[in-house]
Amino acid sequence: MATDTLSKSLLLRAGHWAFHHGRAHISLSSVSLIGGFVFDAVTLKRIDMFWENFWVVVHLAVVAFCIYWVTREVNFGPEREGWGTKVDRWMIVLLQFFFGGLLSTYMVFYFRSGTFWVSWPFYLLLTAAFFANEQFKSQYTRLEFQLSVFFLSLFCFLIFILPVVVHVMGRLVFLLSGVLSLGLWWLFVRALRGRARENVSRRIPTVVASSAAIFVVINVLYFLNVIPPLPVSLQDASILHSIQRTAAGTYVVQAEKQGWLGFFRLVPRFHSAPGEPIYFYSAVFSPTSLNTDIIHEWQMYDGRRGWVTADRIPLTVRGGRDGGYRTYSAKSGLRPGAWRVNVEIPTGAIVGRFRFDVLAESGEPAALKTELKD
Repeated sequence: MATDTLSKSLLLRAGHWAFHHGRAHISLSSVSLIGGFVFDAVTLKRIDMFWENFWVVVHLAVVAFCIYWVTREVNFGPEREGWGTKVDRWMIVLLQFFFGGLLSTYMVFYFRSGTFWVSWPFYLLLTAAFFANEQFKSQYTRLEFQLSVFFLSLFCFLIFILPVVVHVMGRLVFLLSGVLSLGLWWLFVRALRGRARENVSRRIPTVVASSAAIFVVINVLYFLNVIPPLPVSLQDASILHSIQRTAAGTYVVQAEKQGWLGFFRLVPRFHSAPGEPIYFYSAVFSPTSLNTDIIHEWQMYDGRRGWVTADRIPLTVRGGRDGGYRTYSAKSGLRPGAWRVNVEIPTGAIVGRFRFDVLAESGEPAALKTELKD
């Protein structure tokens, strides 16, 4: 099943390449590009699964091989305009093709974690790299461009795979992923110098500067808590009137009916009676054997001070469950107004956010619906 999924994804990307480089460039290329991303979003399941990560490793290996192949003295001379042999030209095409697969996979995984309004600078970085890969094919003949995108791809992979492997996440693990990325990248550059010593050496200052800039940007984004906290992700969240755990391990919950107008509202409403507790339910996925802590941060919007924290409730997440580890927190006496709950990890990075409006109950009690959370 997994190999079949990989084969279908490769065929879809091959179709994108054929459209992109063939006569039907304008319309079919765009359709295939979007189709490839949607296909990845559907087929890439858990970030800790072997086949998902094997898919990434194969892409990185092919990218490294293509760069190594075309990095020869003959491709840096005056005759470079013809770009070497026909095989070299195909290697450049494959390089673009597999970089596209890597960036598409990263976009899917990182978009599943974090929240857009916090992580948008990092999403913008990945999106820019993704579309640059599609549009700027001519840049792939430049070693500086190849190695910069390769370093970005390597770093983004180690950010989430290292916690999966060592079963720990946090700042120290992130710093280790950066060191490993730099080490592996530099070993690869050393190998390239042995293949085209004079020309690679002449480009080293530019190569190092561009990759160092990427390294600094990613570190700044991480310590500003902008990068989504992979490999954990928020699978489900809701605001409830009541919640009970059954003997079978499921949760019976009561949520407020939003009515037909609820379909058009961006923010759900919650009618609160005096003294009634409000429950926030979350299901947070974490890889197998990676147990971590999360925090439910309850905040109310104040017109003068912005979002003001009312409470921070620490909880524990145990890894391995497909639908995420289920837990909840409760608050009483919430004043009417705009509220939100941030689901955070201890470093402060936001896994997810849930917005809702608290309204004072008037007249009849709010209409409720009973649901089962498996």
